[in-house]
Amino acid sequence: MQASSQTQYQGTKIKLYHTLPDRILLACVWILLMAIAVVILVPVLFILASSFSDAKAVSAGKVFLWPVDFSLAGYRVIFESPNIVKGFLNSVAYTVVGTIVSVTLTLLAGYPLSRSDLKIRKPVMILFTITMFFSGGMIPTYMVVSRLHLIDSFWAMILPSAMGVWNVILIKTYIQSSIPLEIFESASIDGCSDWKYFINMVIPLAKPIIAVMVLLYAVGKWNDFFSALLYLNDTAKSPMQLILRNVLVTNDSSGMVMRLEEQMSRQELKTLMQYSLVVVSSLPVMLLYPFIQKYFVKGIMMGSIKG
Repeated sequence: MQASSQTQYQGTKIKLYHTLPDRILLACVWILLMAIAVVILVPVLFILASSFSDAKAVSAGKVFLWPVDFSLAGYRVIFESPNIVKGFLNSVAYTVVGTIVSVTLTLLAGYPLSRSDLKIRKPVMILFTITMFFSGGMIPTYMVVSRLHLIDSFWAMILPSAMGVWNVILIKTYIQSSIPLEIFESASIDGCSDWKYFINMVIPLAKPIIAVMVLLYAVGKWNDFFSALLYLNDTAKSPMQLILRNVLVTNDSSGMVMRLEEQMSRQELKTLMQYSLVVVSSLPVMLLYPFIQKYFVKGIMMGSIKG
């Protein structure tokens, strides 16, 4: 009798999703999602098509979603330019080192704050939280960086933005909600020190949120041009994003037009290079995301909902 009632209930539940209002709602959701996908994909496809098109076709506005007169001229000029290649390598170095430093500091700050036996946890958490709403500002920050003799140095791109308070909160919340306190108590009974517990237990169990931190910090470091604009004077240390900004905003392409300058106008080549630079600067992040995406939702949800 109970099995018959359960089967009847499940049949009724399935039928509910096949009513006309449900179908209309589902159709509206699909239409909305497809519209959002089109809005996102069309600019991406346009930039890709333009980067692989001939400079004259791009300048004339003939390109839409498919390359016209397929050409690699834009990429050839980019990778033949020493400034852009150097900027790309600088961005890779800033991103790799900056992400390692930032994730390490965030873990070292978030783990102690997740421990209920830390007596100064609440005062420290209050101080951290205040910095989310009130900051010293650009000029005082520049003065601090200058007093530390970091201006025009590699670490000027790493240390001023090394740790985000919101990321510390995510780490703290994730450890509290996902790693039971009983594990630490059992490890303590077996003579495990805090450092061993942190390295051998917390870090392996916190892989999802660590993957999220890697993605967030890596994207932030890769796209950071404002720090370079403030703290770097030597163009040889400029990251890729600052060079891209100079090309797109200030229309500066000095030193980039070389071999093709006799074959096409300077303005046509500049326009083509803009699209090619956007692709080259965005590609590393786009390649990184698929490897971390499976951890992203899990880490964000568990690190932000539970408290």
